[in-house]
Amino acid sequence: MVEPEERPSVAGQRLGAPESMGISTLEPGQRPPTMPPGRQVSIRVQMLDDTQEVFEVSQRASGKVLFDLVCAHLNLIEGDYFGLEYQDQRKMIVWLDLLKPIFKQIRRPKNTILRFVVKFFPPDHTQLLEELTRYLFALQIKHDLACGRLTCNESSAALLVSHIVQSEIGDFDEVQCKQHLLNNKYIPEQDTLMDKIIEYHRKHIGQTPAESDYQLLEIARRLEMYGVRLYPAKDREGTKLSLAVAHSGVLVFQGHTKINAFNWSKVRKLSFKRKRFLIKLRPDLNQSNCQDTLEFMMGSRDCCKVFWKICVEYHAFFRLFEEPKPKPKPVLFTRGSSFRFSGRTQRQVIDYVKDSEFKKVPFERKHSKIQSNSSLSPFPPRLCAEGQEERNASASGHQMDSPIGRTQVTVENPALQRYTGSLTLQTNGCRNGTPDEADTRLKPSPTKQQAEHLSTGPVSRSPQHSESPSAGQVMVNGQKQSLNLGQSPDGRQPSPLTSPLLTDTGFVRTDDEDEVRRKRFPTDKAYFIAKELLTTERTYLKDLEVITVSFQKSVGKDEALPDSLRNLIFANFEPVYKFHETFLKDVEQRLAQWEGRSNAHIKGDYQRIGDVMLKNIQGLKLLTANFQKHSEALLELERMCRSSRKLEGLCRDFELQKVCYLPLNIFFLRPLHRLMHYKQILERLCKHYPPTHDDFRDSRAALADVSEMVVQLHGTLIKMENFQKLLELKKDLTGIDNLALPGREFIRLGCLSKLSGKGLQQRMFFLFNDVLMYTSRGLTASNQFKVHGQLPLYGMTIRESEDEWGVPHSFTLFGQRQSVVVAASSASEMEKWVEDIKMAIELADKCNGPSAEILSSSFTDSKSPEESSADQESEDDLSASRTSLERQTPHRGNTTVHVCWHRNTSVSMVDFSVALENQLSGNLLRKFKNSNGWQKLWVVFTNFSLFFYKTHQDEYPLASLPLLGYSITIPSESENIHKDYVFKLHFKSHVYYFRSESEYTFERWMEVIRSATCSSSHIRSLSRKEPHVY
Repeated sequence: MVEPEERPSVAGQRLGAPESMGISTLEPGQRPPTMPPGRQVSIRVQMLDDTQEVFEVSQRASGKVLFDLVCAHLNLIEGDYFGLEYQDQRKMIVWLDLLKPIFKQIRRPKNTILRFVVKFFPPDHTQLLEELTRYLFALQIKHDLACGRLTCNESSAALLVSHIVQSEIGDFDEVQCKQHLLNNKYIPEQDTLMDKIIEYHRKHIGQTPAESDYQLLEIARRLEMYGVRLYPAKDREGTKLSLAVAHSGVLVFQGHTKINAFNWSKVRKLSFKRKRFLIKLRPDLNQSNCQDTLEFMMGSRDCCKVFWKICVEYHAFFRLFEEPKPKPKPVLFTRGSSFRFSGRTQRQVIDYVKDSEFKKVPFERKHSKIQSNSSLSPFPPRLCAEGQEERNASASGHQMDSPIGRTQVTVENPALQRYTGSLTLQTNGCRNGTPDEADTRLKPSPTKQQAEHLSTGPVSRSPQHSESPSAGQVMVNGQKQSLNLGQSPDGRQPSPLTSPLLTDTGFVRTDDEDEVRRKRFPTDKAYFIAKELLTTERTYLKDLEVITVSFQKSVGKDEALPDSLRNLIFANFEPVYKFHETFLKDVEQRLAQWEGRSNAHIKGDYQRIGDVMLKNIQGLKLLTANFQKHSEALLELERMCRSSRKLEGLCRDFELQKVCYLPLNIFFLRPLHRLMHYKQILERLCKHYPPTHDDFRDSRAALADVSEMVVQLHGTLIKMENFQKLLELKKDLTGIDNLALPGREFIRLGCLSKLSGKGLQQRMFFLFNDVLMYTSRGLTASNQFKVHGQLPLYGMTIRESEDEWGVPHSFTLFGQRQSVVVAASSASEMEKWVEDIKMAIELADKCNGPSAEILSSSFTDSKSPEESSADQESEDDLSASRTSLERQTPHRGNTTVHVCWHRNTSVSMVDFSVALENQLSGNLLRKFKNSNGWQKLWVVFTNFSLFFYKTHQDEYPLASLPLLGYSITIPSESENIHKDYVFKLHFKSHVYYFRSESEYTFERWMEVIRSATCSSSHIRSLSRKEPHVY
């Protein structure tokens, strides 16, 4: 069916397998598409490597038949990202419609050449799971650079070309590189950039073609013109513009500069009428004079329709969960276009590749002179050798003869193909907007159905690991991009080329592999306690890096930070960081010995952890003075921020970075919290061991030492946690001048309904030891809560008033100046509030009456300049995920205060302390309610939230899930979760399943998550101030 035209018949010459090894990539059990009867006609298709192939198809065949033949010819699994384009009789470049017969679209097939090109550009190239797909994307980038479609500055262009050259000729050789650049033209102004290209190429030594493709796509995706096809248009004033469509929505360009963007979530409807292309937007609550409909004039009706069609397809591919169903044909009259998106959506493509097992087939890189066996294994040779023993043990690896020189190569484990690669689609939710005739209505996405309030960030991982001796920084469109490729995971920044596929923590295992792994590793409870120490130590070291590396890099060198404060912070954090680097290595080495991965012939002396803890706790005692200085650093930083707006702005900007996944001041308290973690771990270890155990004495001695440090620093921790919380609340409130008054203690915050002349109105209440404040969530750009009133607690009384007002769970607060009737959402919430308010009143009465600050406090309407973003008014807005992983909106819409507001609950200071001190991290398998497979993730619990990473080496989380309001249970039999150690998180209709590796880890996750979902009473707060001395 496929006949090459005017090409030498060399095995492996085409994109795909050699003739002797070609396979179909159709779903298992299916045959290639059936060819309709009729006369066969030859159609030429130009591939991305500039070769041409001839396909014989029936005159009656649809576009899908031809497209499937092309994908089968290439052995391409992820073909849905591509399309076939051609020039029609109107000299317009259009896409081949897969549903229509080919000969109704192409009038003269013998004189037409179709081009196989990339049609849908995803926001993140790590969503492309196959190396062949990434190679084809790299060819598309190469073509766009050469024709001038992908524009960028000179540094970016030179860097892109250097990666292309590396993939084609290999490691740097000056003579060969210059000759290659003279013979091949990659960009229009290549001669003037020759020296810069050579300079960059020199830094890529050791980089394989697959890694060069990855780096090329990593740089290209950050460019403004990445994947952009411009369609000329004019606005109502006649200004020449260009329209384009991307994964995120419709874009507007002037020249090659993007001047506007309309996100799919803001677009209500797309339509066209003759030459006019219309975009109807959803109403914006923040802008009263916002245009509802935008109108653009295009060259002709055909131009309008072509652009409208590609918009429909982009919206469906990136936003829908499944292909839209065809509309029933009308009986009498038709209205508008019947066009609809045909094919799998991006979500379906990823699930298909994840759930199916494909044999890896080699392909040849046409322009590359490097002899490599692409697609046979994602592992470089040295990693294949190291991992061979484990793959043989799990019976998941096998070998085959290489067609290009090697005697044996390891084929990728089929389980690796189940890896989903990104959280992007899981955060998009189910979109039920269906393209509707020529009036395409874009429905809002009910993200509550699938992945509520998952806040995502960009993913930057590669299919392979490489070590490069160079570590330079380059400019991409004026921004510095780090190219450090060879750093190790021992506390330093991991390589961006370290793939989750290469590590035990990065992919989804099959059930058989899990069973094999469980049998191979220890089952003693002490081992899992030691493993908890290891996993939490990894997270703790990353938290220290936020201060010692990221904060120092962003703020530490700025002149706004005084030298005295700089020394106070970094001189006291760096010794702690270096100590824990060594501590982590000791723990990793001991766990490796315990598991038998090293020194496997010696076991008995290494199945213990108390001696390692004792040695390091004794070393940690020498750093007690540094721990005490951390609180001073936090106080001094706050004082300097009040006096320097520039420093305050620097700190605020740093908090918006993805690496700072918690409020900045929490990281200053991490060393004190870590001491509590050590104490809890050692307590569990001593409780598990019998007194006669070899490790009991060391564990008990280490517990005594760390308990002594906890007692010594406990008072400081209590004060600093309260101060930190006041600082955090200060950012969420407006209309109060000074929240962090000396002696003020935070007790509880949460939602109550306040009774007024308009009825019950939701208000956010903040209870301190001297005052009760109530606020409303106003329509402010900073997304803050505006203080409406302060009720001094001195002389206040409280009385239940459900019978008096007829409002369930209501009570009245009688102050010296005014009385307020409020109602809680439930009896348990009312009990917590009444108990804490009574306690706060008793504390206020013991003092000398209300402070002068409260009596003279002013309620201003001023808006804080600290934050800027559009206000979000509903829980749908809070939980709606971004369609692009590249942006993180700088608003305070996901803080604890906002979560309490949306879920109508409350938390106390004790809850905050427990959530911070009960930090836990480790690998979990996650499953959604309606999904089939389990995805392996590195999960960190802290601050009432679960944070999700691909591996523990990641610099920032991919997504987060606030737990307030959630319930944690064990799945019932009717849910058909036939696995061990599974717990279920659910809130309203949102359901998540998590699976742990052992009974101990299952119980620990249940325990810490319950601490976040079940509120504590003030009794525990009082007892917490007098810790038990061991």
